[in-house]
This record gives sequence, structure tokens and C-alpha cells, in this order.
Amino acid sequence: MIKCVILDDELLAISYLKLLCEQIDNVEAVKAFNDPKVFLNEIENIDCNVCILDIEMPGMNGLQVAELISGSKKIIFTTAYKEYAAEAFDLNVVDYVRKPIKKERLTQAFEKATELLQKSNKKEFIEWNTNIGKTVIFTEQIAYIKTSEIDSRDKDIILNDGTAIVLKNLSFKSLLEMLPSKDFAQVNKKEIIALSSIKVFSTNEIITTISAEGENFLKLQIGEAYKNSLMEMFGK
Repeated sequence: MIKCVILDDELLAISYLKLLCEQIDNVEAVKAFNDPKVFLNEIENIDCNVCILDIEMPGMNGLQVAELISGSKKIIFTTAYKEYAAEAFDLNVVDYVRKPIKKERLTQAFEKATELLQKSNKKEFIEWNTNIGKTVIFTEQIAYIKTSEIDSRDKDIILNDGTAIVLKNLSFKSLLEMLPSKDFAQVNKKEIIALSSIKVFSTNEIITTISAEGENFLKLQIGEAYKNSLMEMFGK
């Protein structure tokens, strides 16, 4: 059962979201707020597992609110603006739903939330032969993956702390089947990026949070064959 709390500065938007929630099975809107500060003062005392947050609000936006509660609640963002998508997924939220909101799209977001809530607390990992022997790698630690320049059968994994590990003799197809699909995207024929490592993206290029030479950040070119699936992940 999803018990959700709504935060939106527009009362009409709140009424509409409540109406949609009433029409979706196993979803209950237990409370709604139009003030972020009041919401933050009360949220930890409310029996809920999902928060629906508007992004554009006066005083304190939804991204700032999410940073404070993402450790304890699953978050679905709603907004009329597409430019916040990268920042939203950097917070590892459940979904990013564009306004005007349709029942079918909100239902899809709740289905994602249900799947995440039903998962055990066990961390996801991959186990494979690497340059340091048989190795268990927790997927939440992976920032970036690319085809090895030394041997194309191997894959170089860069972890969040900069550690580099070489996966031996593993195809991208097999690797993608092992990785949680909600957290990773193939950018081109030779590169996979963790969504949490995306800083900014356009239709052709991704700027990551991974340090490159000098004071620059690693940039990835989006392959033509991967554009549509990548844009869909960000609700575009």
C-alpha cells in the first residue's frame, strides 16, 4: 500500500493530485501541504512512504526539500519544467512526472515506487572476474563504465571514489543485464553512465560529475541509437 503526502504550492494542483490518487488502486493520499517549511516540520511524524513534490515553489523548491528527506521517503517529482530532470535524478528519486499529469503516467510512477518499496534492504551487486581476481562490486559505487582501450572484450569500471577496476571478458549486453536498469544508461557503443553521475545533459552530450584533466569534468557523446531511450529515462 502506498501512503503518499503531497507538497505543491498551488491548491488546485493539490486537489487534482488527490483526485488522481483516489482513482489508483493501493494508493492513499494521507495529507497535503502547500508550504515546504510546514511540510518539513511534520513529515517525519506522518505515516507515509512516498512524497509527491512540486519543484517550482516560492521560498524553497522541491529539490531542496528532497535533499532533506530522500533518505527516509521515496520521492516522485511533479513539474511543468523539463530542465530540472538531471538534478532530480541526481537525488535518486523514483520518478519525474511532467505536468499536466495524466492518471496513466502517475500510475506508472507509483508502480516504480511499489517495486522499490518491496525490495529488500540487501544491496545490489555484481560479481565477476577482474584484474584483481574474483570481485564483488556494489552497483551503487559505480560511476562510469567504458570499453577497455587495451582489450575491447574487457570493461573499465570507475567507482565513485575514482578507483578503476577492469572487468574481464564481459559484453555490454551481459553487463547491462546485471546492472539495475533504473540506475544506469548506455550512452554510446563504448560507454555506460550511472544516472547519479550525470551533471548536465543535452540531446547530444552528457557532462558528468567525474573529474577529468585539469578542472574539467568528463564529457560523453550520446550515440544516435541511444538518444530516444536516454531521453525517455528523463521523462522527455
